[in-house]
Amino acid sequence: MEQSRNETPRANRVHIGFFGRRNAGKSSLVNAVTGQQISIVSDVRGTTTDPVEKAMELLPIGAVVIVDTPGLDDTGELGGLRVARTKSTLSHIDLAVLVVDASVGLMPEDTALLEQLSLRHIPALTVWNKSDLVQAKCEIPHNTIAVSAVTGEGVETLKNRLSMLYQQELEQQSTRKIFGNTLKPEDLVVLVTPIDASAPKGRMILPQVQAIREILDDTAMCLVTQPEQLATSLRMLQKQPTLVVTDSQAFAQIKEIVPEEIPLTSFSILFANFKGVLKQAIEGVNALEMLPEQSRILIAEGCTHHRQCEDIGTVKLPKWIGAHTGKAFQYDFTSGDTFPDDLTPYQLVVHCGGCMLNRREMTYRAALAAAQGVPYTNYGTLIAYLNGIIERSLLYLQKIED
Repeated sequence: MEQSRNETPRANRVHIGFFGRRNAGKSSLVNAVTGQQISIVSDVRGTTTDPVEKAMELLPIGAVVIVDTPGLDDTGELGGLRVARTKSTLSHIDLAVLVVDASVGLMPEDTALLEQLSLRHIPALTVWNKSDLVQAKCEIPHNTIAVSAVTGEGVETLKNRLSMLYQQELEQQSTRKIFGNTLKPEDLVVLVTPIDASAPKGRMILPQVQAIREILDDTAMCLVTQPEQLATSLRMLQKQPTLVVTDSQAFAQIKEIVPEEIPLTSFSILFANFKGVLKQAIEGVNALEMLPEQSRILIAEGCTHHRQCEDIGTVKLPKWIGAHTGKAFQYDFTSGDTFPDDLTPYQLVVHCGGCMLNRREMTYRAALAAAQGVPYTNYGTLIAYLNGIIERSLLYLQKIED
């Protein structure tokens, strides 16, 4: 049975953000575009106090996440925090809709947001809402869309223009795949997936599922096994596998089992390449040896989950880093969308593989570190480095690039 579109992973959905000043009618327009009561609507300025996200199907685009944000002109101490939350959503938005109150016109906050969208290369549409209240439609700029969330005027046009904008974005990007275009029907990929205390009960983690699906889509073959069964699995094969992909945490064990002539890498390294941050991760890992005692290291994860007693981010990585360097460092930990704008207090950022974050947010976080001169790496690259197999784990990636 074909998987429901509603089961599309959040990181693979098109994130569409609606922005604008208070009382511009963002929430009303979101409800009109989606045909659902996603956001609370009232005449009170600033009704939306936090970003509201809704995963859904929006034709003709498909699987999306609609993001309704607080007003750009909110005031006071709490208002400033709301504006900051609004701006933080820019890091994972694929398409933006700036909603302008047509009865007021473009304001400084609107212009400032358009500049931010341009700097981040986020495709955007400007819509003039409440067009039913504007007598002279010629007052609305020709390169924008006149809409009315009340009458429905221009809503279908907006949806079609969003679809066209998304298609243009796809056409400008090269087709990205986890394994590139390297897999052939006769290829066999062995996936090593530990089932331990940190594994989600009754299911597999997203990178493993995505890897399996891409292998099958390319009509290649895959064998899924646990570290303890890997040696037996390799002996049972009649031919050498094309590639072995392991969970990063098992690198130390797996490197001793897989012969040197068989390419070996990790899910995290493949996804760092897939999401456009691998080059920076490789460069950043070299900074580890030069860090002085008591340096501050930020360990960041893109999702929030219950911490286990042997959690990879808060327990294992600090332990492995300390054992490798012989130094004591200070660690800070973030998760979800709490990635800090100011990274200057840190001498190194170590990020997770970002399976729950889209490519735009991952590249944004890496670029933010680069702009502030802070080395940036990721879990898989760092663990491969600590195990002395960074060069081996990158060999298959050269084949993808070629």
